[in-house]
Parts: sequence; structure tokens; C-alpha cells
Amino acid sequence: MHGVCYVAFCSSRTLSRLGSPGEAAVLFIETYVREDQLKLFGFMTALEREWFNLLQSVQGVGAKVALALLSTLTPSELANAIALQDKTAVSRAPGVGPKVAVRIITELKNKAPAFAGEAAATIGLKQELGEGVAPAPVTDAVSALTNLGYSREQAANAISAALKNGGEGADSAKLIRLGLKELSR
Repeated sequence: MHGVCYVAFCSSRTLSRLGSPGEAAVLFIETYVREDQLKLFGFMTALEREWFNLLQSVQGVGAKVALALLSTLTPSELANAIALQDKTAVSRAPGVGPKVAVRIITELKNKAPAFAGEAAATIGLKQELGEGVAPAPVTDAVSALTNLGYSREQAANAISAALKNGGEGADSAKLIRLGLKELSR
């Protein structure tokens, strides 16, 4: 038991998924070397590490804010929030105000789909909804489901699945019906 110990800064989401103290853990590490310091940042997945770097490419977002965002939202939730231009979801993270949230959404809206992870299947529709260019039946169906109390992300996921079942030419009534059926599963 004469191992080496490193201190790595992690998001609360990563910390919650680690085992008990003393157990072996595998983390994806990002190393920052500065003139006066060496810092390690640890992530459970490579995708989280990629988001950490991507977020820091936005002006005003440093390591602390990037970790706060990854503590608050999963990579797929972050991709969805950016695609839907949901500044409220992005600004839930500590240290992220409305201006920084808008800057994150604006600067990453074209990069986020490549980092969508499990949300990749529905990210195109969500971008269309966020930019206001989705077909009217789709927009109406998502609006109807959000008026019923579902989140915009839940509604967009359900309508995306409804489009697969109902076809691209389905009217809003059919999409709402299929979307509700999808949400009831």
C-alpha cells in the first residue's frame, strides 16, 4: 500500500460517482501546467473532459465555471440546453449569470452537436426549435406539451420520437397525440 496520491479537481457529479475512499478509481484527467502551479481536473468520461475544454473556449468561462456547469448539467443536458437556447437551464450553474449563459449558447451552438453524447439523435430538432425555424406543426406540438407541464427538453424528445412514428408530414394534433403516448411510457 505504498501508492501515489494525486489531488484532482472534479465536478460534484463526478465525485458522487466515485467509490468509497481508498477504492481504486479511473478518471479522465486534464492537466494544467502554469508557471507557479500544476492542477489536475478529473472526469468520469472522456465526453465530460471534452465539454470542460469546450466550455473554457468561451470568453469569461474558466475552469471553476466549467466545473460548476458540469456539476449542474450532464453533457447531454448541456447540449440540449444550448440547442434549445435555454439560458435559464445554463444559468442554473453557480457563477453563470444571464450574460455568460447567452455567451455560452451563442458561441457553442454550432459546436455542441458534436459533443451531444446520448442526446445526438434529437439535437437537430432542438436546434431548429431554439432558432425558431422548426416546422409549424412541430413547434405547435412542443408548445402544447410544455403548456401541459412538460419541460421543453421532454417535449422536444417526445415530439422527435413522434416524428419517427408519425412521419415528417404529420399535423400538430397527430404529433401531440403520439408525443403524449411517448411521454406515458
